[in-house]
Amino acid sequence: MGRVSGKVVLVTGGGSGIGRATAVLLASEGAKVVVTDINRNGGLETVQRIGGQASFIEQDTSSEVDWKRVIAEVVGRHGGLHGLVNNAGILGKYPSRFEDETLEEWRRILSVNVEGVFLGCKHGVPAVRDSGGGSIVNLSSLAALVGTPDLSSYGATKGAVRQFTKTVAIDCARRRYKVRCNSVHPGVIATPMGDVLTTDQARQRIIDRIPIGELGQPEDIANGILFLISEESRYITGSELVIDGGMHAI
Repeated sequence: MGRVSGKVVLVTGGGSGIGRATAVLLASEGAKVVVTDINRNGGLETVQRIGGQASFIEQDTSSEVDWKRVIAEVVGRHGGLHGLVNNAGILGKYPSRFEDETLEEWRRILSVNVEGVFLGCKHGVPAVRDSGGGSIVNLSSLAALVGTPDLSSYGATKGAVRQFTKTVAIDCARRRYKVRCNSVHPGVIATPMGDVLTTDQARQRIIDRIPIGELGQPEDIANGILFLISEESRYITGSELVIDGGMHAI
């Protein structure tokens, strides 16, 4: 208990799946958690599960106006920001080959998965820096490390998040901001998004590809995020934490 006591942490996409599990775990370890999501009902349900000092703000992470409003509200309400989890993301149509995908579909996924992370870092880094330092965690994916012929735009976005994370990390380190930035790379996780990839017909075939032999749970990813938000990871920045049951190793 208390691994992030006293920290104010913003979790985007906290209305379900990995975001919800992360918000609940961070709160249980002492953080004041602000949950954001475009899904108001889901976000409010997460806050209700947490109780205490957790709060919800509706947010479209692809909107810079929303980012400015959210960061200002968090800092105004809590006096600072010590952690940011850029978790919000969309999968898009599955399967989606690059030859068949429309430009509009491509741009929509990039606007959330890449521009949302860019905007989060652009506006979140100064807030964390001015609060005395802290940690930013960007959710990438196993898809950033391997080819994704059935998810062309999704894989491209997660590759961009992986690289951008390193850029933010080094820039902040060189400027002595005391702001760390790392990426987390989930494999196939049992979430609403993951369920798209794990139909009854395909489920066992996917499980057979996972060396550990089972799908990951949202809590498996949340545990890794907690470590990166906490001071236990004070000397880690620009790194990739892969949590995929061993899939990337084969």
